[in-house]
Amino acid sequence: MEKPTEHPERANASVLGPMPRPPLAIQAVTLTLVPLVCAVGMAGNAMVVLVVVWSRHMVTPTNCYLVSLATADLLVLLAAGVPTVAEAASARVWVFGHAGCLGITYLQYVGINASTGSITAFTVERYLAICRPLRAQALCTVPRAKRIAASVWLGTGAYCMLWVFLADTRETSYADGVQVQCGYRVLRSLYLPVYFLDFALFYALPLGLATVFYELIARVLFAGPLPPGDPGRWGSGHQGGPTGQERFSSRGIRGALNSRKQVTKMLVVVVVLFALLWLPYRTLVVVNSFLSPPYLNLGFLLFCCLCIYLNSAINPIVYALMSQRFREAFHGLFQCRLTQPKLPTQEATLVYCPVIKDYSQHRLRSWKEPGSLMSRQGGDPGTSG
Repeated sequence: MEKPTEHPERANASVLGPMPRPPLAIQAVTLTLVPLVCAVGMAGNAMVVLVVVWSRHMVTPTNCYLVSLATADLLVLLAAGVPTVAEAASARVWVFGHAGCLGITYLQYVGINASTGSITAFTVERYLAICRPLRAQALCTVPRAKRIAASVWLGTGAYCMLWVFLADTRETSYADGVQVQCGYRVLRSLYLPVYFLDFALFYALPLGLATVFYELIARVLFAGPLPPGDPGRWGSGHQGGPTGQERFSSRGIRGALNSRKQVTKMLVVVVVLFALLWLPYRTLVVVNSFLSPPYLNLGFLLFCCLCIYLNSAINPIVYALMSQRFREAFHGLFQCRLTQPKLPTQEATLVYCPVIKDYSQHRLRSWKEPGSLMSRQGGDPGTSG
């Protein structure tokens, strides 16, 4: 992430006055809030990884991407949060050495970009699962999800190697000691294009795709209520109303649809939080590209950092609040027994994509052609409604 250092050379030529110290308020907030957010985030993301890896019923395509996201968030909290606290405790002195500067800068960007890639991956998976269910049967599988998640990490890992060549430490001599900071070895005008590339690939483009895909998903899931029950509701040919089996199918379809709505809402919340909490930092980078000197107020920089750490820490809380399966799994983890939770039937389809194979496409046709469902006769009750 952008640091308040701009000079590519190591400055030892002249001895300046006393070493600058951060304001006490900035130091106090950094040493209290940042460790708290990071500790909560590390614990929560570790729990997400554990419950999915150790519980067979939790291994689904969507959850594979959530594990990838949790791992990336863990990396961000470790590679960005811990150095922030260490620098605050040592009066803005870099304590991890030259190799630490290169490695930590690299890991920060890998975690940040891998989290964005994971969000994009589960957004596309949700679109396929709900809007293209027949294709999803072949594409939305656990092995494929694992391969895609691995590709996200390999791709971002290779891309972020360029930051290793940009990062460097800078030494400045003061009357009361030498201050070492981790910054960039090139002039600001040279690394800003890389920031803009990052902004486009790992913020603007993913959010644009998410906006389009979730709008299409909403058309299928939230276009309108299921048609009300009546003698011709199921297209089964019975004159005396739906049978018990048909009523059971109706409840199953409604339950599965509600589960899909709930998991989609949960993922939308994750995307919205990502957009909002990254907005201050991304805006700062864009604005600073046109300012000379750049705006590097320590209070606002700390606010941007806190937003980033909060983004990496808050997702497990969202899962616990909005997903019964995750609540049950977290509860089982605390009780040291990760077993299959006793959930309602519809919860079994919470995050599995090939359920109700033709239903969402049929709903889409119904949305375009009102009344088309009512005219079907002799159809499968499980794919109508």
